[in-house]
Amino acid sequence: MQTGADLVDWTAYRAALFDLDGVVTPTAEVHMRAWAEMFNAFLTHDAPVLAPTADLTPYTDADYFAHVDGKPRYDGVRDFLASRGIVLPEGSSDDPAEETTVRGLGNRKNEAFNAVLERDGVTAFPGSVLLLDHLRSLGMPLAVVSSSANAPAVLRAAGLADRFATVVDGRVAGELGLPGKPAPDTFTHAAQALGASAPESVVLEDAVSGVRAGAAGGFGLVIGVDRGAGVEVLREAGAGVVVADLAELVPGRSS
Repeated sequence: MQTGADLVDWTAYRAALFDLDGVVTPTAEVHMRAWAEMFNAFLTHDAPVLAPTADLTPYTDADYFAHVDGKPRYDGVRDFLASRGIVLPEGSSDDPAEETTVRGLGNRKNEAFNAVLERDGVTAFPGSVLLLDHLRSLGMPLAVVSSSANAPAVLRAAGLADRFATVVDGRVAGELGLPGKPAPDTFTHAAQALGASAPESVVLEDAVSGVRAGAAGGFGLVIGVDRGAGVEVLREAGAGVVVADLAELVPGRSS
């Protein structure tokens, strides 16, 4: 029977870089619902007029994992539309949600996400809090690296804002000109902010694009958290360890 100490020797590393949605908090489920509502309304009402010959079958969770999960919001819109043979104007980041552009659709999804977050709040995964507690006891600096521009609000809602020395989210990436996942740049920036190199840092991700980012960046260890992507898919993307819950990575906890 493996324990957390068998899976990861945390003393061998100097920093831990956490994706947020689906790794620390179950906000991935909120994102999934918001994406589904937005895209299915678009496919039903707008797309038949704009692209009548495109694939207009309903958006599903498979589309989320294949085209959207872990990516910057506008990249997710663009990649999903491309998968259906739909081309829209790019628009601008301040497009209203009613605008039928790539960025308008992204902003429409963001409004839906914020409405659900404000209404329902969010509670961190208990196993993730156990690992955060353990790493705090070791004095290890931690970062959140999220494609979402909502990461600070989610951390505040979950009561975890004080756990992370730095947060590299979609807004920070945009300001610094860092490409999003699956490029490794946001993780690399977070490690440097914590005073660590990539080989000295651990990446924890549930999205295939995020695992690929960790693998591409030469990080010391990439941990895949299987919240639905699949164990083999995460391993093929570059995860050295895959767990179903972060409690498995705490010494004394069995898996």
